[in-house]
Amino acid sequence: MCATCGCSDPAGPRLTEVHPGASEHGHEHAHEHEHAHGHEHAHGHGHGHGGLRHRHGDESGHGRPARSAPSADSGADEQTVVLEEQVLAKNDRLAERNRAWLDERGILAVNLMSSPGSGKTTLLERTVRELGPDVPVSVIEGDQETLIDAERLRATGCAAVQINTGAGCHLDAAMLESGLHRLDPAPASAVFVENVGNLVCPALFDLGESCRVVICSVTEGADKPLKYPHMFRAADLILVNKADLLPHLDFDADFFTDCVRRVNPGADLLWISAARGEGLDTWYTWLHKRMPDPAVTS
Repeated sequence: MCATCGCSDPAGPRLTEVHPGASEHGHEHAHEHEHAHGHEHAHGHGHGHGGLRHRHGDESGHGRPARSAPSADSGADEQTVVLEEQVLAKNDRLAERNRAWLDERGILAVNLMSSPGSGKTTLLERTVRELGPDVPVSVIEGDQETLIDAERLRATGCAAVQINTGAGCHLDAAMLESGLHRLDPAPASAVFVENVGNLVCPALFDLGESCRVVICSVTEGADKPLKYPHMFRAADLILVNKADLLPHLDFDADFFTDCVRRVNPGADLLWISAARGEGLDTWYTWLHKRMPDPAVTS
């Protein structure tokens, strides 16, 4: 069981390579369990020590909600805190190892986080097609069940690996490590990690990614940044999708922008429509600016 959020699945995460035509066979090709890390469900907490990322800013200053101090007679609570600190430290080490592995190869790893239905997979499909000619792209998909999204991405022609977390509500550094080793992305390429869809737990765990992008849509509430501050506080970029629907909705764009600035003044904010392609040039420019310099990594 995850010592931080309590998510658990006795079967553990399942990793599946999605091959062309996989959907035609009517089953999921879940060939093997690929989580060879002495699985303790070790979770990071957005605190990259000594790497490219070093996140702080919440109540505890460690990228996750602060815990109340245990009372003098709460031995079980103290043991839980000690266990959580141990597994979080292990995830930190794995995240730093992922980050070093990616840096050595000049690979940009983008952790995409959102609530379900924000249009994350649609954005990825379009990004793979339109960015692919300039930058080799591959995808690691995180969902509790099914290969549906990985098959959609694989249909665009990119390499894709599906990680099914079962009851788990987020990816962790060990899962990303397994996915990267299976995917074996090319040097000087981009890897998109589509995290499990929710606005809570994915924000709390460092995967070793290069940058974090939060996607929300104008069909959601404009007050989401205030309701889920940890998610928006962890973001390097916030993409507001389905902006073409703004004339038809009562979404208050100014209020949303104000909420974002109150939670994370330094985050970039872009308004896009993945379905219609509006604003995607600025998204691609943002990505290109973060691609490692081949001269540095060669």
